[in-house]
Amino acid sequence: MIIATAGGVSDWDNILSSLWPMIQGGIQYTIPLTLFSFVFGLILALLTALARLSSSRILIGSARVYVSAIRGTPLLVQLFIIFFGLPNIGIVLDPFPSAIIAFSLNVGAYSSEIIRASILSIPKGQWEAGYAIGMTSRQALTRIILPQASRVSIPPLSNTFISLVKDTSLASLILVTELFRKAQEIAARTYNFLELYVTAAILYWIICFILSIIQDRIEKRLDRYIAK
Repeated sequence: MIIATAGGVSDWDNILSSLWPMIQGGIQYTIPLTLFSFVFGLILALLTALARLSSSRILIGSARVYVSAIRGTPLLVQLFIIFFGLPNIGIVLDPFPSAIIAFSLNVGAYSSEIIRASILSIPKGQWEAGYAIGMTSRQALTRIILPQASRVSIPPLSNTFISLVKDTSLASLILVTELFRKAQEIAARTYNFLELYVTAAILYWIICFILSIIQDRIEKRLDRYIAK
């Protein structure tokens, strides 16, 4: 039901006028936050996965502690520790970098297990084939194993990326003016909480739906290069 406010502006008008600010918050903060966090998280995930697969007990132990700590604590708590907790020891970060660090650490921990499992799924014969033509372990890894493992890991990593888009809404709690934060600010002025939060949910759904379509196309394209 559309109700006119005291100033003559209906709830529907408020929602329409709020669309662009929310979309702008998504373009300026939600999407960049997702992309930066995912890229940095993937780099960290690859390093962590390789550490888990190394022969060094120190690297294996360090990687296990990191993965266990991140997977065993809520993302919101991690976000608060970085933004609100670190200033107590003299490390003050702006909201956006704080969110990137928290999300990157989270993505790195979860994705490292995906990458590690993908590497382990490659038959040992592929390593032996590389050694047979004179490759070192590093060359076999970068030229034979990782390209194959990347195809295996794309579906679960794509799901991680889509989940990250939704998780960025938590950044609103540390004052990052992303899509959901914009909805909160507008709702606080207009009192159209239900309508604006539903609108924000629809915008998130549209983004994730588009990403799902892209994911399907990438998987179908890569499927051409996998032997049946």
